[in-house]
Amino acid sequence: MTETSHGCPVSFDSETGYWRVRDRAAVKAALLRPDEFLPSNALTAVTELSAASLRILQDARFALPPILASNASDSHGAVRRVVTRFFTPAKVAASEERIRELVRDRLALASADLEAHRTVDLVGSVIESPPAALLLEMIGIDIDDLPSPGIPILKRWSRDSLELFWGWPDPQRQRELAKSAADFYRWLIGQVRGDSALERGLFGALHRIGLTQPEICSLGYFLLIAGQETTSQLASIAVLRLLEKPSGWHAIMENPALAAGHVRRILAAESSVPTWRRKAARDTVLDGVAVPAGAELVLDLTGNGGNPDTMDYGLAFGAGIHRCVGAKLAELEARVIVEECTAALPSIRLADSGSAPHWVRLLSFQAPATIVVSRCDADAAQCS
Repeated sequence: MTETSHGCPVSFDSETGYWRVRDRAAVKAALLRPDEFLPSNALTAVTELSAASLRILQDARFALPPILASNASDSHGAVRRVVTRFFTPAKVAASEERIRELVRDRLALASADLEAHRTVDLVGSVIESPPAALLLEMIGIDIDDLPSPGIPILKRWSRDSLELFWGWPDPQRQRELAKSAADFYRWLIGQVRGDSALERGLFGALHRIGLTQPEICSLGYFLLIAGQETTSQLASIAVLRLLEKPSGWHAIMENPALAAGHVRRILAAESSVPTWRRKAARDTVLDGVAVPAGAELVLDLTGNGGNPDTMDYGLAFGAGIHRCVGAKLAELEARVIVEECTAALPSIRLADSGSAPHWVRLLSFQAPATIVVSRCDADAAQCS
């Protein structure tokens, strides 16, 4: 990285064109100054979209007007209040048993697959489905409203959209991803057009405060991705790190209360959302460094000194008026997944401990793509 000053917590990278903000105090300051550091670039594609990809999106009437994550206008507060009502502390706490039920159902199938095939991918078989199913329930969308095969298509749409907007796909890959995003958006339009959808759940609540169909689709597009994909990514990182150090797996198996601390340490050190973007509204100063108007900033949300013991997770969920509305739900879901996996699968190990699993690494999202495990042999040392 080419920096304005070596070791400076706020520095310019001439190769990427981004200003990188590493120091947690500077990151927090930027997040708490939304009038100076705008969220307007939060959903802007990292890689400029090709004309062919844009045509695919335009044919689907794809549009992301600023409603929540990228909204710096006065309307943000009213929209956020409506969304937050679906994720109140009481509703999150009441969802714990449902989360456990969803995870246990997946674990039962994974255990059977493990017996039959000797290996199983915990991401695909266990971790990725429960957060998606729960989110749909909480915002009032019936799983049967999804095209076949249901949850798997929502997961594919989500992963493809993250890569399209936060990755570095070449033109051919862009077109493939754009087709997926267009399919997702067409489905959303169909949902929002339906009278029943506008009478119930989150979409209905947004309709009642006057949001237009494109505005509801924009919010739904981002929420249906961020509200579940980042959670399954977080849980995947937490599970993988335990399997890499089996003593930790056994410790949580014996004392599930340790799972909460483990998840918080992941949030502080290497969350599934390690960075986020902001744009300087005018010439300003951040941590003593002059930042010009229009500067594109990448803020390091994790790995910058957060303390999980004091409930400071390295700003993993952001700060200020745009802090993640589902923060507590995500933390709860990741904890429950860790607790249930260690309880149900006491004697497993990474199937190939000699090679690291492939990771998905985008500008603002990261997670292991798979976690393939096998049962330990009779020699207990393999799991120690």
